[in-house]
Amino acid sequence: MANLNIPMPPALEQWVDVRLAQGRYADAADYIRDLIRRDQEAAEEDRQWVRAKIEEGFASGVIDAEPEDVLREIMARLPDA
Repeated sequence: MANLNIPMPPALEQWVDVRLAQGRYADAADYIRDLIRRDQEAAEEDRQWVRAKIEEGFASGVIDAEPEDVLREIMARLPDA
């Protein structure tokens, strides 16, 4: 396992100390590992969301209209601002 030495400003160091004092983490390394794991999970959720939107787009089919015509039709449905 690699060791990282991360310098941080006093305000961040104090924040880490507060989180450690709450008792959820054994030490700063435990806290940092948890943050990284949660970031990885969030990134995977983002990828899944994008994939779902791409699949939704493919499933919606293709229209023959020109993009400008589609935009005009959408804008015509919007209430007056």
